[in-house]
Amino acid sequence: MFGKKNTISENILILGLGGVGYYLAKRLAHEGYAITVIESDNKLIREADGILDARLIHGNAMSITCLREANADKMDYLIAVTNNDAVNMMAAIIAHRFGIPRKIARVRSLEFGGENSFITIEELKIDLIIHPEELAAQEIVRIIKLRSGNDIIGIADGQIQVMATRVHESSSLANKKLKEISQTYHEFPFRVVALARGITTIIPGGNDKLLPQDQIFIMAGTRDLPKLMDLTGVKQQRRHRVMILGGGLVGNRVAQLLEKTVEVTLIEKDEKSAEALSFSLKNAEVLHGDGSDASVLQLAGLLDMDTFITATGDNETNIMSCLLAKHLMNGKDGKDTSRQRKSICLVNKEDYLVLAATMGSDIALNKKILAGNEILKFIRRGQLLSVSHLHGLEAEMVEIIAEPDSPITRTPLSKLDPSYYGKFLIGAVFRDEAWQIAVGDTRINAKERAIVVCKTLALKDVQQLFFV
Repeated sequence: MFGKKNTISENILILGLGGVGYYLAKRLAHEGYAITVIESDNKLIREADGILDARLIHGNAMSITCLREANADKMDYLIAVTNNDAVNMMAAIIAHRFGIPRKIARVRSLEFGGENSFITIEELKIDLIIHPEELAAQEIVRIIKLRSGNDIIGIADGQIQVMATRVHESSSLANKKLKEISQTYHEFPFRVVALARGITTIIPGGNDKLLPQDQIFIMAGTRDLPKLMDLTGVKQQRRHRVMILGGGLVGNRVAQLLEKTVEVTLIEKDEKSAEALSFSLKNAEVLHGDGSDASVLQLAGLLDMDTFITATGDNETNIMSCLLAKHLMNGKDGKDTSRQRKSICLVNKEDYLVLAATMGSDIALNKKILAGNEILKFIRRGQLLSVSHLHGLEAEMVEIIAEPDSPITRTPLSKLDPSYYGKFLIGAVFRDEAWQIAVGDTRINAKERAIVVCKTLALKDVQQLFFV
């Protein structure tokens, strides 16, 4: 997909500038794709004008005239992410008539696009269908079922793991520089590849110091994961109890997926919704109450919970309730770490993600980013072997192959241009039929696979280093 000098000739038409559409337009334009957006809301057009490097058209996504103005017949991708499922599905059918080869649509309803659906994905002429709420629910369930750490992300066919955890005051890693940590703990290879501090995402170097309350991501080989958990004080859990705040699409779906194997308590503020949920969720305890009230949380059994999830539709409620719950679960001084309690916060505003991760949430999830990243994976599948978003950070973890004579093959990692410092970090390389943690003296050879952790908007820099 990338030719000489890392240029992209593909054209992408995005329908809808809210949420996912804006996120994708910003990311894809930054990577060099030619982006055209059709949006009916004049306010969104005005806000994006001058910020997005994209052609913006004010109009109806269903208008044939508007699609012709956007040169739909010359597009390589259609991404339909308006707030209307019917519009998105119909737009894919129209795009097929225009000859657009690849169509992607956001559809909230799970009744469409599945193997046993009344109307199949093939009949809708859609190549990739995205269910944002389902993605969020499935990711929450994946995290809970790990029952260890705050999050563990597998990459490189499961041979490399990245574990997320918080640095506590009593941690052996607290107030130490990374180079000091690597000199002290050298029984097995590992590397701190990213951290969240305050509202800032940091790709660290050897002179960076880990501070209490930092949310850190540590890379290690899968076989060394138990040693890493011992080093950081993370313990395996057996019995698991979960409290969910909010019974909307995500909260309800998480409860459905967990209720047969995990003890689930769901708190819903709306009385009628709580009553309906109590009938549909046969194995979960459903309570009516205000989950932002400390007394309600305590009466609902918060202190016995292992994981607290906020999934209401309000950002502030989710963030502040997570902060309150962590305060209550960990004692008044916030230092009770005898149990590995997690909090997972659903955040609908991208700007709040790092804030949520450092204020009180162990993991902050955003439906827009989860959906956007699935679409990005689909579009990039020819250039990147895999892509994972580091939850709560403005950072990605990618698996990539170094092209022959690419800049990355010409020098050891320690000798890379200093301007790249803080933008990305090469964590591992596949060599001699095994994954090895990369260090300063490591030199990436042609056609070798590497795992890179980078700030979200630095992916282009990584591509320029690995491609000719």
